[in-house]
Amino acid sequence: MAKKRQTAERLYYILGALFIAALITCNLIANKFISLDFGFKTFIISAGVLPYPVTFLITDVLSELYGQKRTTHVVLAGLVASIFVLFILWLGAQFPAIDGSPVNDEMFNTVFQNAWRVIAASMFAYLFAQLIDVRLFHFWKKVTNGKKLWVRNNFSTILSQGVDTTLVVIVLFIGVESWSTMGGYILDGWLFKVCCAALDTFIFYGIMYWARRYFKLKVGEEIRL
Repeated sequence: MAKKRQTAERLYYILGALFIAALITCNLIANKFISLDFGFKTFIISAGVLPYPVTFLITDVLSELYGQKRTTHVVLAGLVASIFVLFILWLGAQFPAIDGSPVNDEMFNTVFQNAWRVIAASMFAYLFAQLIDVRLFHFWKKVTNGKKLWVRNNFSTILSQGVDTTLVVIVLFIGVESWSTMGGYILDGWLFKVCCAALDTFIFYGIMYWARRYFKLKVGEEIRL
């Protein structure tokens, strides 16, 4: 029993660490836009969108295993981490690069000069979207009596990803790009995330199958740390 509790605690911290790492990575590479051709559609998205679906998969796993309160703690920890990174980027820009520095001031500013806006936009959207995702997840969990994992995994993410994508694009590009261009970014970003949510349903089921067998959990039962 003690060993399984220790495993549950380690899993919680590992998932929390991966969540924060994915979130920070999203922010740092968000300035680069890429195109992804899937045959049926070419998505024009920020590179920061690539790891972002991982954060929603992790919050779904945390919500299912540890409950709403524990998951909210991880979400808020990610917010604090983002603020800290924002401060460090600002601090790094306050000191001029020395001669011969591999990264000079111009290069640093080119990569990170818009980082404050990206992270501010991400934090603003992130706080709303993640908290909405957690609450919707538990709403659907209650409605389905702990059954139908695919319902809460997808339905919670579809709305919260829409909120996140819309807020990030508007805050990031308002006054810079046209509304039609922003609309295209929002649609492509949201559709890409929805497709990822549908695909990660299989991963979600696999993780929950293992967790329920290992921790001897009944349908809808959560781990109490």
